[in-house]
Amino acid sequence: MLSRVALALSFTLAAGSAAAQQPAQRTLPSADFDAYVASAMKAFDAPGAAIAIVKDGKVVFAKGYGVRKLGSPAPIDAHTLFQIASNTKAFTTASLAMLVDEGKLKWDDPVTKYLPWFQLSDPYVTRELTVRDLLTHRSGLGLGAGDLLWLHSNYSRDEILHRIRYARVASSFRSRYAYDNVLYVAAGEVLAAASGKPWDEFVRERILQPLGMTDVLTGVAGLSASANMASPHSMIDGRQQVISLDSVDVIAPAGGLIASVDDIAKWMIAQLDSGRTGNTRLWSAARTRDMWSGQTILPISPPSVPELAPVTPNFSEYGLGWDLQDYRGHKIVTHTGGLGGMTSRTLLVPGANLGIIMLTNSETPLINVIPFRAMDDMLGTPRLDWTAIRLEASRKARARAAGVEAKAASSRNRDSKPSLPLAGYAGNYNDMMYGDASIVEENGHLVLRFAHSPEFTADLEHWQYDTFLAHWRTKTIPDAFVTVSLTASGDIDTMKMAAVSPLADFSYDYQDLLFRPVEKGYSANPPR
Repeated sequence: MLSRVALALSFTLAAGSAAAQQPAQRTLPSADFDAYVASAMKAFDAPGAAIAIVKDGKVVFAKGYGVRKLGSPAPIDAHTLFQIASNTKAFTTASLAMLVDEGKLKWDDPVTKYLPWFQLSDPYVTRELTVRDLLTHRSGLGLGAGDLLWLHSNYSRDEILHRIRYARVASSFRSRYAYDNVLYVAAGEVLAAASGKPWDEFVRERILQPLGMTDVLTGVAGLSASANMASPHSMIDGRQQVISLDSVDVIAPAGGLIASVDDIAKWMIAQLDSGRTGNTRLWSAARTRDMWSGQTILPISPPSVPELAPVTPNFSEYGLGWDLQDYRGHKIVTHTGGLGGMTSRTLLVPGANLGIIMLTNSETPLINVIPFRAMDDMLGTPRLDWTAIRLEASRKARARAAGVEAKAASSRNRDSKPSLPLAGYAGNYNDMMYGDASIVEENGHLVLRFAHSPEFTADLEHWQYDTFLAHWRTKTIPDAFVTVSLTASGDIDTMKMAAVSPLADFSYDYQDLLFRPVEKGYSANPPR
């Protein structure tokens, strides 16, 4: 999230085998572009979107489609605001790049030079972790580690960064890519320590104001009721419904910016000009090379549908706040973003001086359709039917997930009984990283509550043995299995969780939690 949906919507970019014979570049999208957008939105039942294209330092296209909110006629335009989620990460790395230019920090400085109190669970990693490591998803933490600390929670930024030290290691240091949001929060605190200014103030003064990005907000706290703001939508009970806006101000350096395509067009122009805007240079060309150079190798997955086989990438890497891949002989610098009901993609083609931004108010695969159609138009490369490809890929993903869930259901022993009476599972629990949770018996069934995340309240249905199915009362949170293990004497030892569906977003990192009964002596408030 924040890239909450980045992996769920991840897309195999392309590499071309005939790059030497590229058609002439176009200067505008094709005449049928509007019709294609309308058709794709209908196919994915998307309420709205906005798109901007920059070419050779100029905005050549900026337009909104659909409505800000279902049931309301207010249209989306080029100034409509959306949460850009993890597309914020590039603003954080650009801000740090400015400090590198000024000699106030180095990419390979230890994090503890600026945050002496910061720790991860491994003392070696704590000592060796650098600013670069914060930005490149290679710390050894698991995918989305710590996201439940901020997702719908009331923890402060300071509490989140202190609690991440209890996140368990999933791989050896710098050995594997695993997307992480919390370490970008730490990067924002490094920025504040090195510059003497909070992240939001620095970004506003050093990037937003010089670029004239006047619509941008650094969090939902500054959002007015009358703002030209898109509402988030999610598929619930088979139809698109308006949902509450995710507040991620607490982790703003990882995904807090709210912007329009008009704003991001200015940002893309500066990115493509190596940090320049007019006669002003925000960061040096050397820093652009840093940010656009591969740091962590990403695995290249087999194509999800046969139509993508001819355009499988030759390389895939993560730079500093950017995904790096190739597309028909062109280097692509891109990133996705996702929060509840909002998805986005920034797509840069430096060799063609081309940038495309798409912001949407839904969780559909549209960000993996329209930007690539626009890129094909602008580069003059052969078109693929991106709508058909993504529809088929989504169908296959849903079918695979349904198969996994059906297999679990078929192996369920419906005749099994819990080891304890329901009241025996009730009590207070604690996970060293997340903190407190409780199970209570209400009206003949169990209810699970996460103490610092009111949205995480679930009615527990007995599944089999000592496993229960958590149906969260917030419909956008995916169901989870809750499994209790007992000691030899029949007392509760641990409570573990796992998402039911393979399609559950990685931010729902239930698998990282290991709850133990508080009354057994486990601390509900571990020391810092």
